Amino acid sequence: MDKRKVITAYRRGFITIQECAQILGIDSLQVVGMVDEQKQNEPTRIYPLPAGG
Repeated sequence: MDKRKVITAYRRGFITIQECAQILGIDSLQVVGMVDEQKQNEPTRIYPLPAGG
């Protein structure tokens, strides 16, 4: 399974950090590092303000 999908599932609350670590075969602390790393690599999303907003 793609590790990005596993991390996304963790971030969305579908699985716990322990489950995420088990699927990836790493320690929970490493998962935290990977999640932080993925956040930094994601493009910043800029949404326009609603009219009259």
